[in-house]
Amino acid sequence: MTTQEASAKNPPTDAARAKRRHQTYSRFVHWVRKTHGWIGLWGALLGLVFGLSGIWLNHRAVLKLPLNQQKSHAQMALADPPPNTPEAMGQWLAPALGLSGPPNSVRIDPAKALPWAEKGANQGETPRQPERWVFNFGGPHETVQVEYWKGNRSVGINTTQHGFIAALTNLHKGTGMTVPWILLVDTIAGSMVFLSISGVILWVQMNRRRAVGVGIFSVSVLTALGMVLARL
Repeated sequence: MTTQEASAKNPPTDAARAKRRHQTYSRFVHWVRKTHGWIGLWGALLGLVFGLSGIWLNHRAVLKLPLNQQKSHAQMALADPPPNTPEAMGQWLAPALGLSGPPNSVRIDPAKALPWAEKGANQGETPRQPERWVFNFGGPHETVQVEYWKGNRSVGINTTQHGFIAALTNLHKGTGMTVPWILLVDTIAGSMVFLSISGVILWVQMNRRRAVGVGIFSVSVLTALGMVLARL
């Protein structure tokens, strides 16, 4: 007699089905507990960094810690002929400035009229402000901003050296960060979501006052949704 025939002849009792459900649920809770611990360990270091920098940002008016920033300005002549597109300019600037990577971001301000300027005596036209390109390089310890007005033969370079507190603040806010850092922060954000949900599951398992836990979690979710909707 095969196993299927035996199962069909002797169907599982209610007690056997309940035992099977209990075993499945126990394995699920064990997996949640184990994963909760590993993900908590993964986010511990960066969570500490974000926590300390977040406290300082929230109370920076009182905790007046020195940023130790050193700023400098310089001019650099362009190649002949100068790059004629923002993409070409970004590719030219990186090696010219001795930087290892492309710009983190590029902002293009279109040309626009200056209505407050006096009209030209001959043409009778309002002077226009030329198109402006702004390139941002660097990371938390150093940021380099390059400004180019289209038609000029040089660019302006603003360099800022950041001390420890300023670098920590830049890490928290993501200033000058590259895509890998942004994706890393996304994993921390995802970990916090998982830790919140798994924490509620474990709390319910270890505490008999489940209604209280569900109520607190529901209030937290509604508060978060209210804050999000208020921003829309």
